[in-house]
Amino acid sequence: MPNWLMKSEPDEFSIHDLQRLTVARWDGVRNYQARNFMRSMKTGDLFFFYHSSCPQPGIAGIARINREAYPDPTALDDKSHYFDAKATAEKNPWSAVDIEFVEAFKQVISLADLKAQHGLLELPLVQKGSRLSVMPVSDAHWQTIMQMRPATKN
Repeated sequence: MPNWLMKSEPDEFSIHDLQRLTVARWDGVRNYQARNFMRSMKTGDLFFFYHSSCPQPGIAGIARINREAYPDPTALDDKSHYFDAKATAEKNPWSAVDIEFVEAFKQVISLADLKAQHGLLELPLVQKGSRLSVMPVSDAHWQTIMQMRPATKN
């Protein structure tokens, strides 16, 4: 099964929000490459939940794809920050997936720690200029990061 990394700003939606809700929709992705990655996700795929644009960016936990890609309803909602005036019910270019909580890390694995890990040099997240909010994670990178994780906090 493929593994992924998905970024969210924790003041908008965090691993702790997902833990409280158990299942939620992941929407608002407005980059075609990230959207295409979401469209290739399968139910049961795991992803690292990454907190971005915050004082300590990093991997905060693990979640699972609960429902495969479907049209993102926020694209059609003119009150949504993610509204797309070009999207219609018949032709919505954006996708969402449903996700479920798996694990919150006791502490975030910081971006600085990820960058310092020799085994992660090829991970797109740590490469200069990589700004995608959704990206694949190789099995080798997944295992390296899993070894870095602090004790579980469920």
